[in-house]
Amino acid sequence: MKPLAIFDIDGTIFRSSLVIELTRALVRYGVFPPIAEKEIEHHYLKWVNRKGSYEDYINRVVKTFDRRIEGCSVEDVRRVSEAVIKEQKDKVYRFTRDLIKEIRGKYVLVAISGSPFDIVKIFARKWKFDVYFGTYHFSERGKYNGQIISPSADKEKVVRELKNKTGWSLKRSIGVGDTETDIGFLKLVEEPICFNPNKKLYNIAKKNGWKVVVERKDVIYRF
Repeated sequence: MKPLAIFDIDGTIFRSSLVIELTRALVRYGVFPPIAEKEIEHHYLKWVNRKGSYEDYINRVVKTFDRRIEGCSVEDVRRVSEAVIKEQKDKVYRFTRDLIKEIRGKYVLVAISGSPFDIVKIFARKWKFDVYFGTYHFSERGKYNGQIISPSADKEKVVRELKNKTGWSLKRSIGVGDTETDIGFLKLVEEPICFNPNKKLYNIAKKNGWKVVVERKDVIYRF
């Protein structure tokens, strides 16, 4: 039986956030109104200028996306999602890109992301993941209805349910994540890798003796 290899996507594989890129693209394509860009700009500038946190910025993007998506055409959002991935599919970190290529076929590749499922699915299929999870925005009659379920809010639960449902083993398993939201699955795997970790995850990694990998420009550091 193949072991599991569990990856976060945003900031771990993809060198940005799928929900950020999708939100901005939906404005460019006219699916979201221009004001949606302004709703996130203040938090973006605070983060860029080191006056605010990335967490505040991404939380604002998610709130804007979740609010603006209601009533939008599913077909339009999926079309824009395809365009984003076509343009940015190779905007990935070398470390995780090479790791995925190395273990593909030897492991069951699992992706767990807080980004919208419609774009997660396209990205995950591009990178040939076997199983993938994202935030589900429900629809009826071709329009998003505002109902949302986010399995990534509890990544430990996602992995445990997947294991129980499939019978897949966590023996020899690998996990790769970049923030404290990934601790849920990192603590379950045999080889947790904290990649470009934020401060909270870094502190936990050092406490637990987890591997830390940092990629900067063309150099990969392993601790």
